[in-house]
Amino acid sequence: MINLIEDWLLSLGLQSRQASVSASIISIIILLSAAWIAYIFTNAVILHYLKKIFDKTRTNWDNIFYDQKVFSRLSHLVPAFIIYFGVILVLPDFPRAVAAIQTAAYLYILITALIVIDALLNAIHKIYNTMPAAKDRSIKSFVQVIKIFVYILGFGIFVSIIFDKDLTSFFTGLGAMAAVIMLIFKDTILGFVAGIQLSANDMVSLGDWVEMPSRNADGVVIDISLNTVKIQNWDRTISTIPPYALITESFTNWRGMEESGGRRIKRSLNIDLKSIHFLNAEDLEKLKEIELIREYIETREKEVAESNKLNKVNVNNPVNGRRLTNIGTFRKYVEEYLKRHPQIHNDMTFLVRQLQPTEKGLPLEIYVFCKDQRWAYYESIQADIFDHLLAVIPQFSLSLYQYPGSDDLRLFVEKRILGDQG
Repeated sequence: MINLIEDWLLSLGLQSRQASVSASIISIIILLSAAWIAYIFTNAVILHYLKKIFDKTRTNWDNIFYDQKVFSRLSHLVPAFIIYFGVILVLPDFPRAVAAIQTAAYLYILITALIVIDALLNAIHKIYNTMPAAKDRSIKSFVQVIKIFVYILGFGIFVSIIFDKDLTSFFTGLGAMAAVIMLIFKDTILGFVAGIQLSANDMVSLGDWVEMPSRNADGVVIDISLNTVKIQNWDRTISTIPPYALITESFTNWRGMEESGGRRIKRSLNIDLKSIHFLNAEDLEKLKEIELIREYIETREKEVAESNKLNKVNVNNPVNGRRLTNIGTFRKYVEEYLKRHPQIHNDMTFLVRQLQPTEKGLPLEIYVFCKDQRWAYYESIQADIFDHLLAVIPQFSLSLYQYPGSDDLRLFVEKRILGDQG
């Protein structure tokens, strides 16, 4: 082609040297124009029809590859290859220029290949996120590690081309700087190792509710990457934690609770010890009006009467024999009330128990599981249960313990003063 152009220029009356240089310039312009036209054709025509084909397919994977610009970045290779192989044809008499242009084209191809691999990895990651397995294990950290190795390898090839050195010499020098590299990439290396442990042991997944007091984190995991784990706290703030902190420090993952189908309610009512007593006949008749425990009281009354009669107990003193107490009857009422509650699991741990008495009274602990795990609804159900129990306690002649307030002290002082005056 260059000879034809040179002959044409000579026919126009140019001198041999001028015709040769002009023919080379025109050939370069034609080559660049051909590369540009090929790039435009690839983007405007081929990619356009590829998009139409992908939209008609049943699978969504090809669309993801297209949206992540894998094919559009591949189109940059077309002009680079045209220039790389075409420059030999248009500049046969300029070997140095050919070598320089081919080196530049080769570097461009290398950079394009790196960004294509980057887009390809992004597409693979996005495809993986559409699979059910992505809910349990994130591969974002592994994708980032692969990208790091790819870019390090690409940088090594780039440097070896620029300085015309063997690639092994680059990595040999890199090995000599291992200590510096370890220092620079310390967090990355720790994050990679921690990511493997977190994934292998299934310790944390996207969407898990994680509580980590040492890092002031309490919320949902929204992202797991090579260097950070992002947790969106319940106040909508975001805590950023290094992955290795989840290995070296303690944290609570509430996934087990969410998968179980129930959320624990564990709360105590502190009963005033002075209000606990035996129930007399009048008390029992009054409590029989409560439907939840009527059958229980009648059954227990018969058992107690038969036991005392059999053992010839002197029933004139309530200490003798067996007696029903208001605290025991109230405990039974709480059990029956919770068993009939539509939002309480009866097939999970279900306890209404007394704890060790303290200076704050007798703790009556409720340990059950709520069916609704949503935070706001769970708190509302829990509040409704204890609203009812707090209101019903006086029906059993029981009272809750609480520290004396200012009004209590004022009334006590006033009574003492009035008593002294009287």
